[in-house]
Amino acid sequence: MSEILTMIKDRDPEQREFHQAVTEVLASIQPVLDRNPEYRQAAVLERIVEPERVLMFRVPWMDDQDQVQVNRGFRVEMNSAIGPYKGGLRFHPSVNLGIIKFLAFEQVFKNSLTTLAMGGGKGGSDFNPKGKSDNEVMRFCQSFMAELQRHIGPNTDVPAGDIGVGAREIGFLFGMYKKLRNEFTGVLTGKSINWGGSLIRPEATGYGTVFFAAEMLATRAESLEGKTCLVSGSGNVAQFTTEKILQLGGKVVTLSDSSGYIFDEAGIDQDKLAWVMKHKNYRRGRIKDYVEKFPDAVYTSVAADLDYNPLWNHKADCAFPSATQNEINAKDGQNLVDNGIYVVAEGANMPSVPEAVDIFLESKILYGPGKAANAGGVAVSGLEMAQNSMRLNWPANEVEDRLKHIMKSIHSTCVDAAAEYGQPGNYVAGANIAGFVKVVNAMLDQGLV
Repeated sequence: MSEILTMIKDRDPEQREFHQAVTEVLASIQPVLDRNPEYRQAAVLERIVEPERVLMFRVPWMDDQDQVQVNRGFRVEMNSAIGPYKGGLRFHPSVNLGIIKFLAFEQVFKNSLTTLAMGGGKGGSDFNPKGKSDNEVMRFCQSFMAELQRHIGPNTDVPAGDIGVGAREIGFLFGMYKKLRNEFTGVLTGKSINWGGSLIRPEATGYGTVFFAAEMLATRAESLEGKTCLVSGSGNVAQFTTEKILQLGGKVVTLSDSSGYIFDEAGIDQDKLAWVMKHKNYRRGRIKDYVEKFPDAVYTSVAADLDYNPLWNHKADCAFPSATQNEINAKDGQNLVDNGIYVVAEGANMPSVPEAVDIFLESKILYGPGKAANAGGVAVSGLEMAQNSMRLNWPANEVEDRLKHIMKSIHSTCVDAAAEYGQPGNYVAGANIAGFVKVVNAMLDQGLV
């Protein structure tokens, strides 16, 4: 194990997020390797941490002032052992190769857990769509797709949305793909419903995270009814996490963005949530504006150099980190436990640093890691692929029922795998082991490729 980590760090010393993701998985699968010596002989670890293909390309585009801009584009096709590469595109200034590799690596195991035939990949750009006009976003997306289209396809690699890539961006990307390839195929998911998208796709990650939390609570004969919940973020995942919590009888008291967070002790009800959705999705406003509309709430600005996030320092029962990676540090993790939180379900990818995860595991709280808890988004993307292949659109209740069944199956798979390898109740170990075993066995079946 240590040799693999040393090799990775020596080869790509700057890719800290990727090192973190690999370290977490390797720490969980030691019992699997001990039980299956053929895995070592076939060098599956060395193979699974190395992407099958890495694409990096320049993206030149023209802004509204007729000035040429240049960004970097990425696509990491990590592993296709169980199906075509599947994973989102992220447009954000923080994007670099290390972050995309970490996301692609996580995606391999997440997709494996869904029971659907999808490999793992991820892509994106350091382009920032915030503050850009629709025409600027369109020109960027068209330039990005002019290169990416060579490497993707419905049976090869099927990208989706992620941070900074919503229905608008998917539309522009798909339009350029269709023009260049002269074909209308299910090459992208997250499409608008009137031209091939799936109902419940926008809701899927948030809904799925809440379904997973409900499954964890059910192991203690409890439900979300009456539970007070902390939710971070205010984008798609946070919005629909809040919506499903409300539908299941819980109360959400926080939402946030990159500048700070709001605390509404009375709870963010359906009317308040509808205002947030309109303000964020259409006006592209900031969460601090919430307190002008609802003055009983409190807005707190969070400085970047603060050594903890006060959002995670409120009394509550459940926490749903739904913003970005590493948003919960060790101090935040301890604050959550000290304030009575006993359910953490991750709506974002790897939002908790390793030290915070250790605190959750040592405290024996119900902790659902992102690769299991937030797999609902890619699960419904897989269902969108199936609908596209059949030229059908399933009704919303059918898609949601399938999503709920998939999240229930993921929960059971994690519980069973953790118990089989002597770590009952450890969802981190369960998710990593179950995802790893399925992918590695497929790799071995297909030979040295």
